[in-house]
Amino acid sequence: MTSNLQNLLTTEQIRTIVRVVVITGVLLLSAGIAYLQPSTMILAAVLGLPLAIVGGVGLIRWPQIGLILLVLGAVAVPFQVPPLGIVAAILIVLLGWWIVDMVAIRREILLVTSPTIPPLLLFSAVVVLSFIVGQLPWFSVTQVPFDAQIAGVSIFLLSFAAFILVAHQIRELKWLKWMTYLFFICVAPAVILSTNILPRSQYYLWSLYNYNMMGSSLLWVWLVVMMFSQAVFNRKLALPWRVALFVLTLLRLYVGLWQTRVWTSGWAPVLVALAVTIWVARPRFAVPMSMVGGATLIVMFQQIFNAVVIGDNEYSTITRLEAWKIVAEIASVNPILGLGPGNYRNYTVLYPILGWYVRFNSHNNYVDIFAQTGILGLVCYFWFFFMVARLGLRLRTQVPHGGFTQAFIFGALGGLAGSLFAGVLGDWVLPFVYNVGVYGMRGSIFAWLFLGGLVAIEQMLARNVPLD
Repeated sequence: MTSNLQNLLTTEQIRTIVRVVVITGVLLLSAGIAYLQPSTMILAAVLGLPLAIVGGVGLIRWPQIGLILLVLGAVAVPFQVPPLGIVAAILIVLLGWWIVDMVAIRREILLVTSPTIPPLLLFSAVVVLSFIVGQLPWFSVTQVPFDAQIAGVSIFLLSFAAFILVAHQIRELKWLKWMTYLFFICVAPAVILSTNILPRSQYYLWSLYNYNMMGSSLLWVWLVVMMFSQAVFNRKLALPWRVALFVLTLLRLYVGLWQTRVWTSGWAPVLVALAVTIWVARPRFAVPMSMVGGATLIVMFQQIFNAVVIGDNEYSTITRLEAWKIVAEIASVNPILGLGPGNYRNYTVLYPILGWYVRFNSHNNYVDIFAQTGILGLVCYFWFFFMVARLGLRLRTQVPHGGFTQAFIFGALGGLAGSLFAGVLGDWVLPFVYNVGVYGMRGSIFAWLFLGGLVAIEQMLARNVPLD
């Protein structure tokens, strides 16, 4: 029947009919929206449906586009998407499509051969087992709500999924460049506005960007270290762009070290990341620079101590140390697998902290991982990052010298060190569900994306894909 219809109508007539149908459909949809007066959420869903269809078609052809959208969603969308947040929502779609593509379309489940994958898969299994044992009544106080536990599991598994998706789907260097440079472009206005150079800077800053992104230590760690690395070590990048990236790096350091120096997490992990980047890239220069930095720390010790410890930070340090001790004591009832994602928070009310019986969290990523997933989870965590660091150190000498790829590897190694240090200060490589929660993945996700890029480079090298 379709063939007969095509014989009766010319191509132009078919196009005309399609236009009429589309226009009529749009008019009817508009009239229906005006008549029914739906809520904002329903209206957004209806208007976003065409974009979702186009995006779905694009993902089928180029799954890497989903990772680009993930970067854009994390930094360029100022509003939240309840209940999971925009980063988790996009990751669920991307992960679901990847699984469907493997199981239903290609009918083969193939994972890349990389030493970083086994610890991540084992960590995933530990998280699921911890969730199961977390249903046991460890204390007389009830566990946290079931939906909070699911959200806690999701934070773990979706973070791992981001790493795995990049490792498997970035098969050409151009996609890694898109991810990196779009990250710079989208956050560059935030760097400029946060300096208060322009009139009404703060108004525009909080209008354009989301609080959960701006308040993430990991976002600034990865932005600064990746910009610095490309500016200094990517000699194939045009000089004006290298200068621009270096200036943005200096501006962010100025904001962190001067304007917001009370927020230790905003500058200390960044300095660690930059120091490690220089050490792995140019050890000869790192030695004298470290000596100068050490001398500066000695001379300015009292000022730095006052900024980091005295005042609000002094109280924060005391309470955090006490919280770590209590949470570790709570988790000791099941040290192998922990108490399950999120559960320890309800149990803290049984232990007074500085005389107060209140619910609290540890403000330390490592204590959190131990409390939720036990010794096994913590071992998997360190095993994974050790394998990633070893991979990066190996790759830095195997890729072309002085280009984007090597600069990316240098920055990723520095970002890894800065992220691990930030975890000590209570910033989130794996957000805690009752602190920044799933919305906090706006900042933490970049650690998993860019570290996944190291595996993508490893696979490109194995396939002899051109790198620069």
